[in-house]
Amino acid sequence: MSILLAGLIIGYAVILFQEDTVLKQQQSFIGKTAVHHAEMINNNFLHKEQKAIAANQIVSRSISQSKLNAGLSLRAAADGSVREQDEYSAAFVAAQRYNQRTAALFNTTAELWRQLAPLMLQDFFNFYFISKEQFIRISPSDWALQVESEHDFSQDVFYQIATPEQNPVRQPRWTPLYYDNIWKKWMTSLIIPVYVKDEFIGVTGADYVLDDILLQLPSAAVSDNIIRAFVFDKNGSVVQNSGKSLNNELAMNSPFAGQGPDNTQLQQYIQQVLTNGLSSADDSVANSQQLVASAAIERMGWYLAVYADKHRVVASVTNFRGKLIVVFVMIALVVAMLLQLVVYHFILKRLNRLSAAINRLSRGDLQQSDLDNNADEIGILNQAFGSMSAEISDLVNGLNARIEEKEQAERSARKLSKAVSFSSSGIVLTDQRLNIEYINPFLIEIIGCDAEQLQQQPLANLFADEMHHLEEEISHTLNERQHWRGDMLLQHKERQLWVSLAIAPIRDEKGGISNYVCAMQDISFIKQSQKKMEQLAYYDVLTGLANRSYFRDQLRKAIAMSHRGYYNFALLYFDLDEFKRINDTLGHDAGDELLKEVAKRLISRLREEDTIARLGGDEFAVILSGIADRGQASAIATNLQQAFAAPVKLGHQEVSISASIGITVAPEDASEEELLLKHADLAMYEAKARGKNTFHFFSADLNEAANERLLIENQLREAIREHQFLLYYQPKIDIRDNSIIGYETLLRWLRPDNTLVPPLRFIPVAESTGLIVQIGEWIIWEACRFLSRQHSRGHNVSLSINLSVRQFRDDNLPEIVDRIMKRTGANPANIIFEITESMLMGDTDAAINQLNQLKRLGVSLSIDDFGTGYSSLSYLKRFPVDELKIDRSFVKDIPDDSNDMDIVAAIIAMAQKMNLRVVAEGVETVEQVEFLRKNACYYVQGYYFSMPLAEQELNRLNYVINS
Repeated sequence: MSILLAGLIIGYAVILFQEDTVLKQQQSFIGKTAVHHAEMINNNFLHKEQKAIAANQIVSRSISQSKLNAGLSLRAAADGSVREQDEYSAAFVAAQRYNQRTAALFNTTAELWRQLAPLMLQDFFNFYFISKEQFIRISPSDWALQVESEHDFSQDVFYQIATPEQNPVRQPRWTPLYYDNIWKKWMTSLIIPVYVKDEFIGVTGADYVLDDILLQLPSAAVSDNIIRAFVFDKNGSVVQNSGKSLNNELAMNSPFAGQGPDNTQLQQYIQQVLTNGLSSADDSVANSQQLVASAAIERMGWYLAVYADKHRVVASVTNFRGKLIVVFVMIALVVAMLLQLVVYHFILKRLNRLSAAINRLSRGDLQQSDLDNNADEIGILNQAFGSMSAEISDLVNGLNARIEEKEQAERSARKLSKAVSFSSSGIVLTDQRLNIEYINPFLIEIIGCDAEQLQQQPLANLFADEMHHLEEEISHTLNERQHWRGDMLLQHKERQLWVSLAIAPIRDEKGGISNYVCAMQDISFIKQSQKKMEQLAYYDVLTGLANRSYFRDQLRKAIAMSHRGYYNFALLYFDLDEFKRINDTLGHDAGDELLKEVAKRLISRLREEDTIARLGGDEFAVILSGIADRGQASAIATNLQQAFAAPVKLGHQEVSISASIGITVAPEDASEEELLLKHADLAMYEAKARGKNTFHFFSADLNEAANERLLIENQLREAIREHQFLLYYQPKIDIRDNSIIGYETLLRWLRPDNTLVPPLRFIPVAESTGLIVQIGEWIIWEACRFLSRQHSRGHNVSLSINLSVRQFRDDNLPEIVDRIMKRTGANPANIIFEITESMLMGDTDAAINQLNQLKRLGVSLSIDDFGTGYSSLSYLKRFPVDELKIDRSFVKDIPDDSNDMDIVAAIIAMAQKMNLRVVAEGVETVEQVEFLRKNACYYVQGYYFSMPLAEQELNRLNYVINS
């Protein structure tokens, strides 16, 4: 009995020791579980805050850059609300608050939510913006469509918490738990104020549903339900208790009242945590009915409590208790029986041999002992010992083999670990969900990250923002083929790195995927080389914009997309007004700087998806994708013109620039590449024709005008061959004695059908095609012949001949004039060549050289339309001119416009001081004649005296001709 009692006591002691060990291990596990899940929840809240702050900054920047002034395009519904919905979001405002500002918010936030909503809904239940005018834009759209029209946002907890009164420091804040009766959910919201130029505009908010928070509790991930968890706040209220649901039928903004745990000891534990802190509370419940540990969820001011009932933890030990006692009882009985066999012969010897064998076995001697196998109890015991020692020997040998294999595997693992650690490639190990478990030092060094911060974070956190679209492709490929390979742009903070990424699975002994290994090779140099090659092949070296080749390629892609019905697009064609003048005046380096500045302004005003190209010289083109209508294209063109409005500083000078823009819309105007380019070019030239610094859309009329222009060009060539041109002459009058002192030569085109073609219709075509040079030479021939005939009749008159731009810049002009005067016998002293101010600008040195060569021939020079171009007294002083002609635009409003009168008087006085003749053209009234006479301008011409006449009609004039 004593042996049996000793066995029972030993068994019970072993059970108590085992229970204590199990409880300590479980308490440690519960503590680690609480800390781990609290950190995970905290990190989740922090991640969401960072993402929400980034979205808030984008919203603030977008609103600050928008003009909150738009037309009222939406109609109020019958309930007194204005609502709008698209595939990404919906917006709402009460009808009485719908004004130009809130209308602009409808437009601005709609485009913004198309970009932000897909990203934000990955982490939040919804994402919204509420302005101080009670306007809301939200995704998903259900809330804005169901909210009552008289809803007052200023009473909502998710608006009040961010107002300047409640949040003067302008920090992001999580709301207390509240009930949303539209979503029918309990939630907390991250509310961030929106300020523009220090003015409170509204808030951005993102909701985190309570159910999603509670899914992160450890009890949701443990299948045996031994470990349970709950969350309680600083007031001691339990946010959720396992087995209890929350009330879902409450009013909007109802605060979460909380509830206490069912267990009294857990209530006491909560009070101890709030009073004494976490560590003392855990110690105090060590001998209670539960094992409990807590960790703080700092972002929300909550605590996560993890607990398990002691009786369930030790249940397995209790079940084992009976069996262990039986084993010890059996051992005690065997010992008692052995003692009983002492009376048998040689029992002590046999027991000693057995004891020696046991001792050898206990010392690790696995050699088989020579024990008898008699049929008695000791023999049986010997046989049992022999079997047991054989089994132990096999187990030890197997264990040694396993240890050897494990040591070998550890040695191989250490070698592999060193190889991975010192590899010149980046290595990342992830779990089967692509959450990071290990990053080798090489990758940590090249991207500058902290390995601990990235532990258990998604692999996609290493990807740059523009590469996140590949996440779905990678997941899909790994599911289908278990491996993925491609180029990837990594980004950590401000550092970016191109790598060749290969992802392959690691399989367990059963063939299942346990992990993935990601190998990354730095290819930044290759990418930079490719980028440089693409830059040289497809981008303009001076401005960095796309070149003509890349532009044509993108245009073909846009046409293909429009054919498939994806979107319409607009093509903008434009060049800079007066660029050549700036280039010629300030030099080519200044012109290059101007082109660079234009490129910068274009990039700043257009979207990333728009293609901006420099086609050559000062010609630019833009492809605007996704254009809904011409109104949107007009708005963008206006925006571009505003970009050009500010002067550009080139060296020490500031110059003003403008652009003439031609616009065509595809596929509305055309769907072929060449036609679109032609239409945009026609529209641009129409914009130039309308005074420059404007934009014009292509229309069928422009096409007809282009065809008419081509027709006129062909007819001009025919007119030159068939001699269909005539010269008309308008007399110049000396108003002191009403005598004719000379004539101005004017070109007329008489068609075979006796119809006159207006000069304004064919002169521009002749200028642009270069035919004006041939026509201009014919005019000089005919004018000199006319002058010779007048002199042969005894009329001492002068003759003014207008030179075109191309004629004046022709190096052969002086030689041609000299040859014609000699052949016709015309007196150079009576020939006056009229040139405009704009012809003298640009390369002034070349212009002065040309003027001097003409002056050496003996002719006179006159500046026509003086005062309308780039008048400069410094240039005028350098030019060898003899005469100024006051433009008709200054004369026609005399005497009604005092400003024109002052300008004309100033021009006359200046010319007299410089010893220049002054001729006023466009004189049509007697008042104008008298004004000019009083200001000593005696040479005039205009309809008051005579309209231009053919040579045979000049004899009908009633004026004295100088002889």
